[in-house]
Amino acid sequence: MLETFSPAARRCVESAREEAVLLRHDFLGTEHLLLGLLRQDTDPAARLLADAGLTLEDARAAVRRLLAGGGPAGVDPLDADALRSIGIDLAEVTDQVESVFGPGALAAPDPAPARTATLRVRMTGRAKQSLALALRAARASRSGRRIECAHLLLGLLREGGGLARAVLLDAGVDLASLERAAEGVA
Repeated sequence: MLETFSPAARRCVESAREEAVLLRHDFLGTEHLLLGLLRQDTDPAARLLADAGLTLEDARAAVRRLLAGGGPAGVDPLDADALRSIGIDLAEVTDQVESVFGPGALAAPDPAPARTATLRVRMTGRAKQSLALALRAARASRSGRRIECAHLLLGLLREGGGLARAVLLDAGVDLASLERAAEGVA
């Protein structure tokens, strides 16, 4: 299937794998595809995401937070409940720290690439579905059968249930408007 990808779309998928490794994930999900898309900053689809207000750093922080159960990255939700029971609101502490030191200040640093280069990454069912939907979008567009980054974005939006969608919603992105805009550049 990768032979049908444009060079930019191929870089997006390769970047998604790198993001999964950097986040120490042994899977490649829709969230990693979204991060890979955001790394293609000169591509029209990535510019649509930037125009919608989503940055790579904010998206990474959202992925960490959402995968950690809604709290700060790396904090077990049960630990947050235990702290809340003694009067410590972890979300409030995180907000205060991030207001002083910036978004993601409490996130674990990215591991050294040399230590994670051998990590095996498998693609989730939702990520595979997103790629299948990207192929379908490419076939329906003027580009014919070649998958571009905009088709990958359409696949992520149309998959409908992956963490990429949750990251976009978390950032306040209007999904219907983003989909219309992506169709315009596909």
